[in-house]
Amino acid sequence: MPVSKDLSKEVISTILQDKTLDEVLEKLKTKPVKEKPLPPRISNEASWNKEHQIRRLKLLEKQRITFEYLNGKRKIEDPSIFQGNIENYIGLAQVPVGVIGPLRINGLYANGDFYVPMATTEGALVASHNRGAMIISLSGGARVMCLTERISRAPGFLFNNLIEAGTFLLWAIEQFDTFEDIAKTTTRYGVLKDIRTTLEGNHVYLNFEYTTGDASGQNMVTIATEAICQYIINASPTKPRNWFIESNMSGDKKATAMSYLFVRGKKVTAEVIIPRRLCVKLLRTTPESIMEYAKMSIVGAIQSGSIGAQGQYANMLAAIFIACGQDVACVSEAAIGITRVDIIENGDLYFSISLPNLVIGTVGGGTGLPTQRECLEMMGCTGKGTAKKFAEICTASVLAGEISIMGALAAGDFAKAHKEYGRKKSTKR
Repeated sequence: MPVSKDLSKEVISTILQDKTLDEVLEKLKTKPVKEKPLPPRISNEASWNKEHQIRRLKLLEKQRITFEYLNGKRKIEDPSIFQGNIENYIGLAQVPVGVIGPLRINGLYANGDFYVPMATTEGALVASHNRGAMIISLSGGARVMCLTERISRAPGFLFNNLIEAGTFLLWAIEQFDTFEDIAKTTTRYGVLKDIRTTLEGNHVYLNFEYTTGDASGQNMVTIATEAICQYIINASPTKPRNWFIESNMSGDKKATAMSYLFVRGKKVTAEVIIPRRLCVKLLRTTPESIMEYAKMSIVGAIQSGSIGAQGQYANMLAAIFIACGQDVACVSEAAIGITRVDIIENGDLYFSISLPNLVIGTVGGGTGLPTQRECLEMMGCTGKGTAKKFAEICTASVLAGEISIMGALAAGDFAKAHKEYGRKKSTKR
């Protein structure tokens, strides 16, 4: 997932900000539980039982995490709260929300022990990620770095011939400062950072790349790009025969090689070193077995034509997106990346994941709806400057899922777990 030298400098500058390198490294240091004990763990026992639900809520209350809407104490009475989120409103599809944790994260923006909400109807999913969260936490926590961010809109322009298209492209490149100023008139938080250009016959594609603050920014960049395009149509000495606000080249809501290679949304990477004894005890298999499975799964991914190689990113991302008011369709692009496994000194197990397309936000969209806001508040991800923190929490949670599923497959427990958690138990009526 390469970046240009200019973007590399920007990434380094963003990571350091007003900190020294030693201060950054201190934040990323693992925190052994002997030195910093973990808060109480969420138990998988009787996950669907009312009594245990109350216990879990009380456990979270002791950690200063409280709810009004999520636990049903308050109801949404006024449907107008959904204006801007839904049309032709008739009611609510209720998806159960579970929680995993504590998940210890040693990130640039997320630093501490977190309880993470997951909205899903897939049995075994929450239990699996909860196991992965425990393993990460007992290993001292995951190191996580939100490296950079971009969100794009890619209008396309049609000309009569290649000469006109080339002439237009030369003019457009020189207009960047003007485009930047126009974008500022449409948004307080969005900033135009770059343009990627493509000339194909008599087609010109301009991929406008923005940063969007704490918003995922899909609407923000559409409005800004529309204003830029209106200027282009009026000011360009070479008039396009036709144009479209989106040429299907931005990667919006689809898995693309371009987004994978560069960045769309937030680019985040995470790692953890699992001591051999924890691997054997909690995953019931050896690092060598997991390594053998990892090698086979990568070859399988290559043969299937997969973009990247990973196990189940979409599972966690869909669950946390629904719980936290994200645009769930963006899972189609967010759920690509690389999971890597290695055996290091002392036979310990190294796990890392990289997500280049994490399209998320902590303002706008569905993030302000009552239950979704409570889920974000659970992780301290409301208010200014929390989107990168949320991105790191999402990534560490995905890492938990990768550890658990690969451990289950290597140990031969995959089907057993789904049989135990993923099926309805017969009851007498």
